[in-house]
Amino acid sequence: MLDASLKSQLQTYLQYLKSPVELVIALDNSEKAAEIKALAADIAGLSPLVSVKEETDLTVRAPSMAVRGTAKNSLIRFAGVPLGHEFTSLVLALLHSGGHTIKEEQAVLEQIASLTDELNFEVFVSLSCQTCPEVVQALNVMAAVNPKIKTTMIDGAVFQDEVAKRAIMAVPTVFLNGQQFSQGAISLTTILNKVDSNAAARQADALKNKAPYDMLIVGGGPAGASAAIYSARKGLRTGVVAERFGGQVADTVGIENFISVKETEGPKLVANLEAHVRQYDVDVMNSQKAVKLSQGTEHLELELANGAVLKAKSLVLSTGARWREMNVSGEKEYRGKGVAYCPHCDGPLFKGKKVAVIGGGNSGIEAALDLSLIVEHVTVLEFDAKLRADAVLVKKAESTPNITIIKQAQTTEVLGDGTKVVGLQYTDRATGESKTVELAGIFVQIGLVPNTEWLRGAVELTNRGEIIVDGYGKTSLNGVYAAGDATNTPFKQIIIAMGSGATAALGAFDHLLRS
Repeated sequence: MLDASLKSQLQTYLQYLKSPVELVIALDNSEKAAEIKALAADIAGLSPLVSVKEETDLTVRAPSMAVRGTAKNSLIRFAGVPLGHEFTSLVLALLHSGGHTIKEEQAVLEQIASLTDELNFEVFVSLSCQTCPEVVQALNVMAAVNPKIKTTMIDGAVFQDEVAKRAIMAVPTVFLNGQQFSQGAISLTTILNKVDSNAAARQADALKNKAPYDMLIVGGGPAGASAAIYSARKGLRTGVVAERFGGQVADTVGIENFISVKETEGPKLVANLEAHVRQYDVDVMNSQKAVKLSQGTEHLELELANGAVLKAKSLVLSTGARWREMNVSGEKEYRGKGVAYCPHCDGPLFKGKKVAVIGGGNSGIEAALDLSLIVEHVTVLEFDAKLRADAVLVKKAESTPNITIIKQAQTTEVLGDGTKVVGLQYTDRATGESKTVELAGIFVQIGLVPNTEWLRGAVELTNRGEIIVDGYGKTSLNGVYAAGDATNTPFKQIIIAMGSGATAALGAFDHLLRS
C-alpha cells in the first residue's frame, strides 16, 4: 500500500514511539478490506512497537482499522482506508497513541484529561476534503489523551448506506453518542467548549486579565499572519485573535499562483503560516470571535463573544471573507442537506447524482469540471449573458459531455422534500419563464462577502461591507488598520493579502511611533 519513499518517511516518524501500539483490523470480503490489511502490515513492518491483530467484535464497522495505545488503552478508529488527506491523521494517531508529545497547549491537554463523560465521536469525511483532517485530528487528540473518549473517522464513499441512512450531504459531519454534533470546520477548542460547559467562562476569565497589546490582530489568515510577524519583528507585544487560524485558505485545494512556490495546498500553507507566527513571541488566541470594536479612554477595546475584552494601542483588522450565499428560499433550510459551498469537500457524496453549480466565474467553472468526474451530470447556472471564467476553462466545460451551461438564469428557490434537496427553480431572464431542474446537490460559487458585519458603526465600510483603507492600511478609526479580503482592495488573492498585512502592520507601527 505504501511506496518505498513513504515507508522510509513513516519509519523515521515511528522512531518517536515510546510505548506499544496495536492495529486492530476489522475485515470483510471487500477490496477496501484487503487494502486495510496490506496497510496495517506495511506499518507494522516499520517498527517493533507496532503489532497487528484482527477484530473479534462482529459489531465493529468493517472494513476498518483501530489504533490502540496500550499505555492508556486509547482507541482511534479509521473506517475505510485512511489515505489521501487523512494519511497525516493516521500518522499522528500512531504517534500520539504511542506516547509521542502532542503539540497542544498544556492547558488544553489538561482540559481534555479532566473530562469525565464517556464520549463516542463519529466523523464522516471524504478523502478529498481539505477541511476534514483538521476535525479528525482534533478528535483524535482527545481520544489519545483521555481513554473515556473514542473517535471513528468514517469514509463516506465506503459507507454509503450509512451516509444515506443518516442523510449526510456535507463533510465533515460529526456525531457524538449517536446525535449530530457539528457540520463543517470546527477546532479543538470549539469542540471542548461544546462538551465542557464551563470552558467558555474559564477562557473569558483568562483573556480579560491579559495586559494591553501594542498591536492586536483580528483574523488568522494570510493577512493576519503577515501582520503578526511584522509586528513581532518590531519587538511589539503582539496578539492574534482568530476564529480559525488560516481562515478561508484552509479550505483551498490547489494553490499555483503563490510566487516562488510552484504549487501547494491550503492546509499545508496554513500550517506553515502558523508555525512561522509561533516562532515569535505572539499570543495566538484561537477559536475566539470578535463582536465589538470601540475606542476606550486609554486603549482600543475589542470585545469577544465570550464576554472578555482585550485592549490594545493599535489594531489590525484582517477578518477575511466567506462564501457568498444566494439568499433564496430554501438555501438555509437545506444547507448541508444538498446545498454546499465546497465541491472538493462534498463532491464525493454526490457520486453518480445530478448537481448544479451556481456561478460562471473561474471558481464555478472549475467546480463544474471537478464535479463532472464524479457525478452523473452538472448544470451550471450563470446570472449574466456570458460566462466570466477564463476562456480556457469555458472551452473545456463546453466540450465536457456531462456539463450543461445555462446563461441568464436567476436562481429563485431551492426545492427539497423536508430532508434533502430535490431540485431548484430559476427564472430565464431572457423570457421571464420559470423553470425547474431536478437534482440532488447545489454548489454555490458566486464570490465572497467580507466578515465585517460586527464593524458597522466602528469603521467606515463600502456599500458592500468592505473596510475602507488608505495606502497605509489606515481605517477611519484612529489607530486601527486593516488588510486582506475584508478591505476594499480590488483584488482578493493570498499573496496580495500577505502584502497588505505587512503594510497594515508597518502603518500601525508608524502610528505607534508618532503617538
